[in-house]
Amino acid sequence: VQLQASGGGLVQVGGSLRLSCAASGDTINGYAMGWFRQGPGKEREFVAAISASGGSTYYVDSVKGRFTISRDKAKNVVYLQMNSLKPEDTAVYYCGRKIRNNSAIYLYTGPNEYDYWGQGTLVTVSS
Repeated sequence: VQLQASGGGLVQVGGSLRLSCAASGDTINGYAMGWFRQGPGKEREFVAAISASGGSTYYVDSVKGRFTISRDKAKNVVYLQMNSLKPEDTAVYYCGRKIRNNSAIYLYTGPNEYDYWGQGTLVTVSS
């Protein structure tokens, strides 16, 4: 499967962006998906995850109430709606396909839980 992340850009503090992660070559339906980000000089960190059914979501505390992860099974796409953006949200954002196992969604936070990654899309929040 190939994952293509898009939707990044330059936005002012308080603005919004919607990132998309489109899959090709294989379906992502039936797999949980996640978004991670990597800021300058930082390690890749977990942002949000959504279960295979779309019925469960999980977020890092710093984005709760501001970001929303969702998926469109018909389009084979996962989204990350980002509102009330802050300068500390500046990073390259990556989507990943979760390895199938029986772990609870709050355990979807490690990069090693994912087997395929998109190329990343840059989000820059200016103050």
